[in-house]
Amino acid sequence: MAVVTLTNEERETLTRWARRAKSSQALAQRCRIVLGCAEGRSNQDVAAELGIWPQTVGKWRRRFLDKRLEGLVDEPRPGAPRKITDERVEHVVVATLERTPTDATHWSRASMAAESGLSRSTVGRIWKAFNLKPHQVDTFKLSNDPQFVDKVRDVVGLYLDPPEKALVLCVDEKSQIQALDRSAPVLPMTPGLPERRTHDYVRHGITTLFAALDVATGEVIGSIHRRHRAVEFKKFLAKLDREIPAELDVHLICDNYGTHKHPTVRKWLEAHPRFHMHFTPTYSSWLNQVERWFGLLTDKRLRRAAHKSLRALENDIRDWIKTWNEDPKPFVWTKDADEILDRLASYLDRIPGAGH
Repeated sequence: MAVVTLTNEERETLTRWARRAKSSQALAQRCRIVLGCAEGRSNQDVAAELGIWPQTVGKWRRRFLDKRLEGLVDEPRPGAPRKITDERVEHVVVATLERTPTDATHWSRASMAAESGLSRSTVGRIWKAFNLKPHQVDTFKLSNDPQFVDKVRDVVGLYLDPPEKALVLCVDEKSQIQALDRSAPVLPMTPGLPERRTHDYVRHGITTLFAALDVATGEVIGSIHRRHRAVEFKKFLAKLDREIPAELDVHLICDNYGTHKHPTVRKWLEAHPRFHMHFTPTYSSWLNQVERWFGLLTDKRLRRAAHKSLRALENDIRDWIKTWNEDPKPFVWTKDADEILDRLASYLDRIPGAGH
């Protein structure tokens, strides 16, 4: 195994490239490989630390020894030579990541073309190559729950290692489901034309679906009410108590909605000790598997449906639950709590001030 020896300048450059938050992640990993090899460690040890294959470490060890720092960039592909230099490509990438135009909140191809002196199509190709999309934005919400870690471990523990002689149910309500009918009949799809509908609609009222998803089987127990107060939630709990065999404990995974913690509900739970409540952290509905099932209900049944009455909507939901339960499909939870918390920690590292 060839020994990697670095000059002070090479070590400084490799360290800077590896730590820079907005470097290419592929280049940053290659720098960490070389730095690890320079410490005298074997390919297997470096691979184990970085979570990659030893063959990958060997590849970049050889490339660095052959071409030094230039060997860490991707090899040129066959074809006509590029007319755009690496410096101009880097200028576009760095400007996109680290600056904004003076007259807008984000870059467009036109504004970046004016900034860089390149054509719009060239800017577009560079963005595509580096998977940069300045026109898109995602939203996120950080939990401020002081018991976040404990709640994550509690809920994920129920998913991965459920207690014996017990049922684990993900419970929530989907409120404000509207019975909407289009102001004119929907025109069906024809060859060459999609389904067409009017943009305006008539409202016929709203309803609420209470649902409990069995984590083990994927079966759903549902109950529909016109309101979603503690009274209705208590009725739903009573329905669960009737339908679930008496010899089983029941673990309910819920969010922090006030209805779930109302004194009326707490009193009912005290009288039914086989029911155990487990709350997800605040702003962490992604931990509750029934939210994924609500998404399927919306996509497959509600979003493009038309209902001429509230009763028609409610019957449609009941029919869909019945059809689902004829061939239920449980969601498979794969990540343990440590993996989730490590992933969140690495995400927070990218947000200035998030750790304070």
